[in-house]
Amino acid sequence: MAVTVSLVALFGLVLFFLLRSRTVGYGSAFIAAGFGFFLASTGAATPINQLAQAVINAIPNL
Repeated sequence: MAVTVSLVALFGLVLFFLLRSRTVGYGSAFIAAGFGFFLASTGAATPINQLAQAVINAIPNL
């Protein structure tokens, strides 16, 4: 739960700065889509949450 809230805040902040700088591309589209999935908690949110958790768990092992 705490990771999801943190990711929503992170995606929201990144999306805000991308929109402010009028940067449009594949990266900004990914951030916007990720923000939407986490925020809405749709059926696609579960696999995205699992992927994010796997990445977060893998970071200390690098």
